[in-house]
Amino acid sequence: MLTPVRTLSHHCEDFIHDSEVEELLRPQPLDIGRFRGVVAKALDKQALTVDEAAVLLRASPELRQEVLDAARELKRKVYGNRIVLFAPLYIGNFCVNDCTYCGFRRSNRDAVRRTLTDDDVTAQVKALEDMGHKRIIVVFGEHPAYGADVIARTVENIYRVRSRHGEIRRVNINAAPLDVEGFRRVKEAGIGTYQIFQETYHHATFAKVHPAGTLKNDYLWRLDAMGRAFDAGVDDVGIGALFGLYDWRFEVLGLVTHARYLQSRYGCGPHTISFPRLRPASGNAQVTTPYAVDDDNLKFVIAVLRLSVPYTGLILTAREPAELRREALAFGVSQIDAGSRVELGGYTEFGDAQQMDREQFELGDVRPLDAIMRELLTDGYVPSFCTACYRLGRTGQHFMEFAIPGFIQTFCTPNALTTLMEYLVDYASEETRAAGLALVAQELGRVPEGPMRRTLEQRLNAIQTSDSRDLYV
Repeated sequence: MLTPVRTLSHHCEDFIHDSEVEELLRPQPLDIGRFRGVVAKALDKQALTVDEAAVLLRASPELRQEVLDAARELKRKVYGNRIVLFAPLYIGNFCVNDCTYCGFRRSNRDAVRRTLTDDDVTAQVKALEDMGHKRIIVVFGEHPAYGADVIARTVENIYRVRSRHGEIRRVNINAAPLDVEGFRRVKEAGIGTYQIFQETYHHATFAKVHPAGTLKNDYLWRLDAMGRAFDAGVDDVGIGALFGLYDWRFEVLGLVTHARYLQSRYGCGPHTISFPRLRPASGNAQVTTPYAVDDDNLKFVIAVLRLSVPYTGLILTAREPAELRREALAFGVSQIDAGSRVELGGYTEFGDAQQMDREQFELGDVRPLDAIMRELLTDGYVPSFCTACYRLGRTGQHFMEFAIPGFIQTFCTPNALTTLMEYLVDYASEETRAAGLALVAQELGRVPEGPMRRTLEQRLNAIQTSDSRDLYV
């Protein structure tokens, strides 16, 4: 394959030094005083250094509970009881890469290849809107057919789709790394977060699972992607690693290193971090690995990341089983997808059964949105479809200026409640509506008397009694 000419960012550097990370992971006695000091720093809502994150990773089985308890407390301090919801929308699965773990890899003859037409996209978006979704992430394979212009036009088309009160207010992207001009083009389309996973931060493993001669084999091009995004003015980015390709502890430190680098270089860390585990995929994709991450270790990963990057959203997708997702919400996770389908056309064409030959991977939680909403409400969470910060310019460094002192809760609680009320009025089942109205009343009672509460009460009433929607501060 002819590799295109690629121009890296002005500040490009390979800031992942495998030997230094491995040294931090070398077995050594744990200084209990330092361990407790690191936990205290995190509870003070200060981001941890890579060295300090490594101290947490050395916790004994007995001390792991202290990490989980601290993460639970920090999550409550920073995010309260809000959980942001979204859904994925796969647009095309043609791909020039041959990643060993992926159902979309080019050598997989079992995969049914497809790119959604504009009409197909409209049908999928209407189906998502009719469920109640307001936020989606669109997913593309890496292929010449999915360049920046195609991504941008898809986003613009999605924003135009309406179904009754339904509309998509935020479109995030998961696609191949772009050059600076490509990032500028998608920014013009009004994207939310641009999400790119490094997959693994370990250089030798990266080369092994992304074969030579494929575009994805270029470690530095992928690592530098967020730098090019920032150069293009895209200040809302998401990073991630695929757990199970290499030592999970290495990947945790890789993610923390990446987050700190972006904060240091651009004044703004990633908006989200994802940590999916390997899942079965069609065509005998790699699943068995000596680096498999069990549930207990995944929960510990989430807790360590929560303490290391207090103001970064942590995403746990429907790859994972329902019970694990439910548990992880308490000590770290702030965003989940719900009612998800990962087939091309999956929201309208295939019923309830998963279609492995049309999926990138197998899902672990296939419950409908309303069931997940009801569980969240029953557990005392406020499900949120809020997109106000992004549309009012509270993104990137501006978002951090609001969020780091904790002021963001002033905006998030009212906006979460109004978007929840929209769902309850327009889409919820009777059982979910009853649980939701009870929780809204409870949350409203916690808002201090004053102008903010009176405005919120007026907006909640307007949503219930009129066609007024999309009311936010």
